[in-house]
Amino acid sequence: MAFDYKNASPEALKNEYRRIAQAIGDDQFFTKKELAHLPAVLADGEQILAFCSGLMDSSTWLITLTDQRIIFLDKGLLFGLKQSAIDLDKVNAISGETGVFFGKISIQDGASNRTIDNVPKRTVVPFTNLVRDAINNRKHGKHTIGAAQADDPVARLEKLSAMLSKGLITEAEFTEQKARILQSV
Repeated sequence: MAFDYKNASPEALKNEYRRIAQAIGDDQFFTKKELAHLPAVLADGEQILAFCSGLMDSSTWLITLTDQRIIFLDKGLLFGLKQSAIDLDKVNAISGETGVFFGKISIQDGASNRTIDNVPKRTVVPFTNLVRDAINNRKHGKHTIGAAQADDPVARLEKLSAMLSKGLITEAEFTEQKARILQSV
């Protein structure tokens, strides 16, 4: 079942981020603010496949691969937010290089080439491979469960019911959202 990043508790988010970080080899050390902000920029049902951190434009960025796009987030040292994204359908190429301790990832789309330096060496190959696989899956119509459930009214109603039973929404909010979902069918 898809993970609900937008409505998850802080503890559930922390555990999910830890699971993803362990799978990719990232330490999450320099990107805690960006990870905290990430659910706010995700679309409903969008699933995180991987993330890593590195330097781009003299700042530390969180680079997040989802089932739909690659998101670049920099929360800034004191304030502000820089955010950009590349839809997976627009990525032309991804490449990686590793050095002794760090590596670099380059992502090209039709308009630009983004290079992320000082990426932890152990994350370069898994991240680039996952991007390549996600692009291939989208080209061949293979979407993750999260993306498929975003359009499924039954799954949306089940999710809404679970939110009500957990006390995350009120009965009035449940009734309003249920009516919207049923109208769209």
